[in-house]
This record gives sequence, structure tokens and C-alpha cells, in this order.
Amino acid sequence: MKKAILFILLIFTPLMLCAQASGPMISFDMDTIDYGEVAKGSEGIRTFIFENTGDAPLMIEGVRSSCGCTIPKKPEGPIAPGEKGEITVRYDTNRIGVFRKTITVNTNVTSASIIALKIKGNILDN
Repeated sequence: MKKAILFILLIFTPLMLCAQASGPMISFDMDTIDYGEVAKGSEGIRTFIFENTGDAPLMIEGVRSSCGCTIPKKPEGPIAPGEKGEITVRYDTNRIGVFRKTITVNTNVTSASIIALKIKGNILDN
């Protein structure tokens, strides 16, 4: 009986691991962008770079920010396995002071269908 259970585990464990690893996967270079201290009215665009490390097309189904002062933009089409993509974020640098904002990314990755990216910094009054 013990041999039968051991045999079943040895046969099915690798199959289950392979099944879990298939499909699209996403890996970001970084999950937080620090603007640092920037002058009021300066360039507010930053980019999150990611890669599809899976074996099926990756879809960024939606991106949204925690407020209207941050505008994210997602890729329109699928990202093929092994390819990289970008999510650009534009923060309104006319708002003086410290900021911390979250960008929520919805994907077709089973294990990471919702991902939180963050931006932070301090806008200085000229």
C-alpha cells in the first residue's frame, strides 16, 4: 500500500507542478517608482517595464489609479511569451507636496490577476 501511494505521488506531483507553471506569467523590473524631489510642473511620466515569463499570451486587462492626478496607460494588445511591455504613468506635477499613489493592474495571470504598483515622490514649489 505504501509503495502504491509513493508511486502515485511520484507520477502525479511533476504533472501537477507543470500544470501550475503553464499560462501567462508577469514579472516587473520594479513595483515602486520613486520620483524623488522634483520641481513643480516638471515631467511627470514614468514607466513600469514587465516581461511575460510564461508560455501563453499575457493580457493587461485594465489599469486604474487611486486618484485622478495619476493617469496610467496599458499596452493595447497581448504580450507574447518572452516579450516585454510597458505601463506608463503620468503624475500631475503641479500638485505641490509629498505623494504616494497606487496603480492597480488587472491581468489574465491566474496567480497574479491583480497587481499593485506604486509611485511616490515630493513636488517642490519652485
